[in-house]
Amino acid sequence: MSHPPQGPVDAPFVIDLDDDVAPNPVDAVVFDLGNVLIRWDPAPAIAAEVGPERAAAFLADPAFDFAAWNHIQDAGRPWEDAERLAVQEHPHLEQEILAYRTHFSKALLGPVEDTVAVLRDLHAQDVPLVALTNWSEELFPQALERFEFLDLFEDIIVSGEEGLAKPDAEIFEVLADRIRHLGGLDDCIFVDDSEANVQAAIAAGLDGILFTDTGHLREDLIVRGLPLQPQR
Repeated sequence: MSHPPQGPVDAPFVIDLDDDVAPNPVDAVVFDLGNVLIRWDPAPAIAAEVGPERAAAFLADPAFDFAAWNHIQDAGRPWEDAERLAVQEHPHLEQEILAYRTHFSKALLGPVEDTVAVLRDLHAQDVPLVALTNWSEELFPQALERFEFLDLFEDIIVSGEEGLAKPDAEIFEVLADRIRHLGGLDDCIFVDDSEANVQAAIAAGLDGILFTDTGHLREDLIVRGLPLQPQR
């Protein structure tokens, strides 16, 4: 990102955020979705079938490793194949394995309201918005149907549709191609709740913000020059 030259100037340099012709300080803000804009927890979906105790035990089972298994579907593997192979290897966990997709809507707990407010404010200021999400192609339509604020994005890159998932460096090449009409990665901000994903984004040239759901995001964007008002 470019910065104004240092040294004395004849008059203060002021950006009028109310000026319709003021340029955006970035080419785009790129958001992750899960646990940044949409609260996600697989436990309620699995518990709907087997109860909370068995769901918790399943999600904590290192012999199965739900997170790693789910990541493969995020990267494009069909759910039918994933479930069939998992049940073959772990037949005693069949109910838990099948429960997640069956009751997936229960894993979507609702919007992260503070972040949605930031998204709406950026959109109102005509800041280009893009989403880059690790999400299976088969399950993502449920999010589109439920969360109307997803319509604020100019583009949504879904890992399952691309056959690639963060933090794979290649998915940032996909992002670069999809936003070429807006600019380059080196003038974009990336927001994600995964340290690995943020580090991969930084390596690809983006300005990364690690989202921790502590109310910091608005201030982090303001100090980067985004046209937002401080939280009251």
